Amino acid sequence: MRKLVYIASPLSGDVDANLGFARQACLNAMAQGATPFAPHRLYPQMLDDNDPVQRELGMRMGSQMLGLCDELWLCGDMVSPGMAKERELAEELDIPVRTVSMEEILYRPPDDLSWEDEPERSPGPSMEAPC
Repeated sequence: MRKLVYIASPLSGDVDANLGFARQACLNAMAQGATPFAPHRLYPQMLDDNDPVQRELGMRMGSQMLGLCDELWLCGDMVSPGMAKERELAEELDIPVRTVSMEEILYRPPDDLSWEDEPERSPGPSMEAPC
């Protein structure tokens, strides 16, 4: 099974550019054989990041998902306040934290994507009745 990585990168400021960078960070993770989860690519589609109540809800849901991940990847050359909170939580939960530079993310071409098949499993018991 692929490693599940939580992608943390800035959102506020130039939101469109930052969402594009988050997309590249996800592609970078996939190219390295990981399954990325980037809450800031998902929750802003449903929630208003400019509304403090909705932003807090998105952060809480992201924190819950972080607890399910194998690693936290801090992506980019700066750590936003939200990313700092995610790092603190990962450290509390003993989840490894990896820093991935902007250069590393933008350098890896997305055509490196592949999905290795899981090993074949032995067939389970047949549900057919014997003849």
